[in-house]
Amino acid sequence: MSGEFRFRSLIVATVVLMCGVTLAATYYGTVEEVASDANEITIKLNGKAGGVKKFTVPMEAQVLIDGKKSGLADVEAGQSVTIIADVSNNVSRLTLKNVKAAGTKGAKAGSRTPDAAGANAGEWPQHRGPNRDNVSTEKGLLDKWPDAGPKPAWKQTGLGMGYSSVAISDGRVFTMGTTGSDEVLAAMNAVTGKPLWGARVGRVRKDGTGDGPRGTPTIDQDRVYTLGANGDLLCAKADKGTVVWQKNILEEFGGGNITWGISESVLIDGDNLICTPGGKRGTMVALNKLTGKTVWVSQVEGAPQAAYSSPIIVKDVGEKQYVTYVHTSVIGVRASDGKPLWKQNASANGTANCSTPLHTGNKVFTASGYGTGCAMFELGSDGEGTLVYSNKEMVNHHGGMVLLDGYVYGFDEQILKCIDLATGKTKWQNRSVGKGSVTSADGQLYLRSENGPVALCAATPDGYEENGRFEQPNRSDKPAWSHPVVCGGKLYLRDQDTLLVYDIKK
Repeated sequence: MSGEFRFRSLIVATVVLMCGVTLAATYYGTVEEVASDANEITIKLNGKAGGVKKFTVPMEAQVLIDGKKSGLADVEAGQSVTIIADVSNNVSRLTLKNVKAAGTKGAKAGSRTPDAAGANAGEWPQHRGPNRDNVSTEKGLLDKWPDAGPKPAWKQTGLGMGYSSVAISDGRVFTMGTTGSDEVLAAMNAVTGKPLWGARVGRVRKDGTGDGPRGTPTIDQDRVYTLGANGDLLCAKADKGTVVWQKNILEEFGGGNITWGISESVLIDGDNLICTPGGKRGTMVALNKLTGKTVWVSQVEGAPQAAYSSPIIVKDVGEKQYVTYVHTSVIGVRASDGKPLWKQNASANGTANCSTPLHTGNKVFTASGYGTGCAMFELGSDGEGTLVYSNKEMVNHHGGMVLLDGYVYGFDEQILKCIDLATGKTKWQNRSVGKGSVTSADGQLYLRSENGPVALCAATPDGYEENGRFEQPNRSDKPAWSHPVVCGGKLYLRDQDTLLVYDIKK
């Protein structure tokens, strides 16, 4: 498919769109009741469907709680759950987290937040997916690729410059790019790639490594939020791009822009939007997502500038907190009022901390580049983070990492590695792809080299097992730094002006 975005002149009729692939056997919700003796589980469904549904859990079904292999007897009411089941409601996989139902104190009933318990099937509503963990729950995907790679589904051009990846919800694909001297939030039809609308975010930031925005949009209910490279924050209606509110977080909170431009993908949690201006009047802030008004301000000691990372929610131990990188350290901030809880610099460098933290249970894993390496922390009931280990086994620049069943997968500069989370020791390593980014789905790792191939390999600690690779066509003259996304049976690859979409369903 060809065609360019003409953001200032696009007018589209209101239509009802559905995602290209419906995963009828994927359900999201909260555990209502468990009958382990009868091998049954009842969940309260989230999203528009709502209601209560009962499932049968065979003995051979896979049960994961906070990323650890478990059994049905360990499942408890109140846990958020993702269920993969057949048409007879027989479960093949249960993925649970020790959290309350979707939404937080103060959240409006029925609000959909970017959490596994609040995301519908076939959606990728924010940076790194529903849980910000880069793990898709989709099944039935190709476990091996043909020699030429998966079949192309559609292609769209005219996105302009930028390293933003994509967010997907309600049949629309969202990303950021440029047109002329403006940064633009763009929406496309998820089935065809047809441009729907564009909304101006702010002015383009000029940069020798590539102009344009870096962050990925975040979708919540009928709104989409995005943050530009100059700190311009926009809230717009998801259907037509109508601007609801906007502001510049650097100007409002006294922050200075960082060397390569603001790169954060904002977090929506309940009624609040969380972002990190890194200013004299606010290191991290919570804004009301409906109005943009300040809810609380967190001022970390030393008033560090922002990093290039994006925050995650940790609510499995003690009080819920937000964890992210700032320029000099990793920080944990109390979600209720912004009180700084802990700060550690074991895995932080003084140049650019880019990767998003990982967590499971009370463990948080972080890694950065520039020769620094990784660290693992344990959070106590008081919310304090204690260093367990730090080493140079995972010097992850900006390709991100994935945590699966107790193992961390990511690029240690040019080397793809599997690291044991508990010990920090390398299980295996492989150089055949080169430095890049990673996401995961259906037992596979999707690897995107910044200058080389796109590859598929098994997500196993037993060794590197490649299941296909191909060379991306239509390469720009910039490194392929936009992270790959797997959603709705499709693989999305953004490369500056072009978005390539591949069919990866069996």
